[in-house]
Order: sequence, then structure tokens, then C-alpha cells
Amino acid sequence: MILVADSGSTKTDWLLKQPGHEAQAFRTPGLNPYFLTDKEIVRILQDQATDLIAYGPEVKEIYFFGAGCSSPDRHEIISNALSQLFTKAYISVDSDLLASAYATCGHEKGLCCILGTGSNISFFDGEEIHTGKHGLGYILGDQGAGTWYGKTLITDYLYGNMPEEVNTLFKNTYPITKEEVIRNVYQKPSPNSYLASFARFLNVIRKTEYGSNLIKRGLQEFIDTNIKSYPEYHEFKSHFVGSIAFVFSKELHELAATQDIHIGKIIKQPINDLLEFILKREGIEK
Repeated sequence: MILVADSGSTKTDWLLKQPGHEAQAFRTPGLNPYFLTDKEIVRILQDQATDLIAYGPEVKEIYFFGAGCSSPDRHEIISNALSQLFTKAYISVDSDLLASAYATCGHEKGLCCILGTGSNISFFDGEEIHTGKHGLGYILGDQGAGTWYGKTLITDYLYGNMPEEVNTLFKNTYPITKEEVIRNVYQKPSPNSYLASFARFLNVIRKTEYGSNLIKRGLQEFIDTNIKSYPEYHEFKSHFVGSIAFVFSKELHELAATQDIHIGKIIKQPINDLLEFILKREGIEK
């Protein structure tokens, strides 16, 4: 029995596969080792994934790909947590960038972009990802991601920089106070997920001038900061994974068409394509 996971900061998608059976899907909160300890991860899974961990003794292989899993010490946090629940499993931990590359590029070269709660980019050479200077997180980076849009919406609202109609809609949708925002951002866990939760408001104001301009501004910041940092970006396809890229694919295509950017796949979540890649790579029977 094989278990594949794709984890962002907001949610984790799991697929459990037994030979000859359809994969079973599970969803848990995001398990980002930058924000959670191994003990906290175990507690989250015990509280919210009882159906999944019931298969613990039967799972033989786990392939976990996640946000924040970019260094050996972060790998260890995830591995330590999972090994307590899946005691007989071989556990592999890698970054969400590699998952996205497998799901979109397969074995071809390309730029792999993440635009969801957070944002990141890497070059995939057909076998390995080459990470660069990106992925600075929700405070220093995340251009065009849910956190970036959430921060912009909240600050525009609190500073009184929204048009009156948009301001009223935002106030009715999110009756927040300055004190509440500060408490959630600076004192409570997972501030990135809190900020990103406001990004769904973009769909409400998508056709307004303010909303349309804001969507394009965030995507353009991602293009300028991330894609165009690769001098040969126009020679490869740029693939995208994540809810922001998926929902605003129309705007993304429009911006790319004017800047010699060749859009490849745009998928909301990579888990299904990722499982297919892993099964084929490992020669595991479907």
C-alpha cells in the first residue's frame, strides 16, 4: 500500500493506493514544518485524519511533498511525525516544487511555478529541480499568491484605500477590526493561511476596476520577480500549480501572451498527476 501526499500551508491532499483498487482520497490541514513541530503534526493527524491513520500498519511507502520541505532539518520534522503513525513505512520527503514539477513537466524541462497560498518557482531539468533565490515566504516574498493578495486587501481596507463600493462589500463579508487582524497575523499560528483566506474576495470583485487591476498587479509581480529572473524563460514552458493560478488562469494567459511567456499546464492541485508519476516511476502496479 502506497501513500502520496501534497501539502501546502493551507491543506494537504493524500491519495492511498492499493494495487487493483481505486485510490482513496483524504484531506487534512496543511503540514508546513516551518510553522509546525513534529508533535503538532502528529496531533493534527490524530485529531483530523483518523480514517487515514487507521491504515497505518498497512502502508509500506509514503511519498510526502510539501511547502516548507526544502531542507534536511525540515524533512526530518515531517519524517519524524509520519513515522510515529505509519510505523512500517519507508518515508520520502521532498518539496512541493518537486511535486509540481513531476505533475506538470513529467520528464521534460520547464519552469514550474506555484501560485496558491504562497508562491515559488524552480527550473526543472527533466530529472531534478534547481531552486534559486525565490521562495522567501509570506513576509518577504509570495508575490501574486493568496498571502500577497490577502495582505494587500487588508491593508487597503484598513488604510481606507478601497473604492467605496468595494469597501462596503469587504466590510460586509469580513467584519474585521484592526486589533483582530494584528492578533491573527502577529500572535496566532499560521498567519500565512489567515492572510490567504481573504484572497477569495477577489472573485467577488473580479469585474470591478479595482479587483481587475489588483489581480493583474499581483500576477505581474510574480512574473517580474520570478519568471523573468530566468534569462531564458521564453525558451521553456511555464507550468503553474495552485488555486490562484487556476482561478485566474484567464488573466494569467492574457499577461503571458504579451511578454513572450509560454504557458504550459495550469492545474489546481497536483495530487492525481503526482500519484500517476510516482506509480510509473516506481513500477508499482495500478
